[in-house]
Amino acid sequence: MLTIEDLTVGYGEHTALDGIDLTVGDDEIVCVLGPSGSGKSTLLRAIAGLESPTAGQIRRDGADLAGVPTHHRRLGLMFQDHALFPHRDVIGNVVFGLRMHGVSRSEARARASTTLALVGLAGYEQRAVHELSGGEQQRVALARALAPAPSLLMLDEPLGALDRALREHLVDELGALFRTLGLAVLLVTHDHDEAFALGDRVAILQDGRIEQIGSPVELWTRPATAFVAEFLGWNVTRALAPGLAAVRPDALRLGTGNGRPAPVVVGQVARQTFRRDHWRIQVELADGTALDVELRDTRPPDVGTTVEVIVDPADVIALPD
Repeated sequence: MLTIEDLTVGYGEHTALDGIDLTVGDDEIVCVLGPSGSGKSTLLRAIAGLESPTAGQIRRDGADLAGVPTHHRRLGLMFQDHALFPHRDVIGNVVFGLRMHGVSRSEARARASTTLALVGLAGYEQRAVHELSGGEQQRVALARALAPAPSLLMLDEPLGALDRALREHLVDELGALFRTLGLAVLLVTHDHDEAFALGDRVAILQDGRIEQIGSPVELWTRPATAFVAEFLGWNVTRALAPGLAAVRPDALRLGTGNGRPAPVVVGQVARQTFRRDHWRIQVELADGTALDVELRDTRPPDVGTTVEVIVDPADVIALPD
């Protein structure tokens, strides 16, 4: 188990990580989700020994990793740019990591071939890196990280450079592979869908602090702070409850109250956007508040149209001010 307690990393007056507490179980996938600059990559680099904490502890199976070199931490690392060696062929890239761990040349080639087959690249051993597609390069980088049989695999935006269709395909493959291997995985990303599809638990990071951590379902249904709610695409407003509250765009509907026991607010359609399987419109209220409303199976009203927005009180979540 990886255990992080009160981890702080600073650069001069800037604090990149501020009192992080986090655990990753032996066969658990934990995703760290947050916007750019929230400290996600710094967290991975600190765990890997590439950044020096100013406070806190990082332990692996109870052993303090302070002062332990990166190559002795039993970690697999995979970064967004893959960092493949262009002058080596596919198997040469995977073998290199094993040789750095002291594996003999013959065993390294055998393990590299086995790992390449595991990630769907059997027969690619002699291919040049520049001949590969982005998805294939991603698989080579993953094979290189997996080949030394790490006790913890850490991935930094592993799918960020790929197109959406390929990302969605590889997310399914990665999740199945990690669970088949029983790996402990710590993955950082800014993509909600990626984190929710892969993670047993998701930690949402902002300004170097964990705002909330829980299962994907817990986070999506019960955001604990205004930042988490807004980051996940909820409306955060005072227009629908006595205090600050959050409501999902798909929980709002257009129509008339007609005496129903549901809050009704009036506004004008300010924007409409088509999102493959639904429309999202923004309704601007008289006080300047904007509400996003998700519409399915119907075309949205024209921009400038006055509409009523209805919400069931059961769908509104109170937030701390």
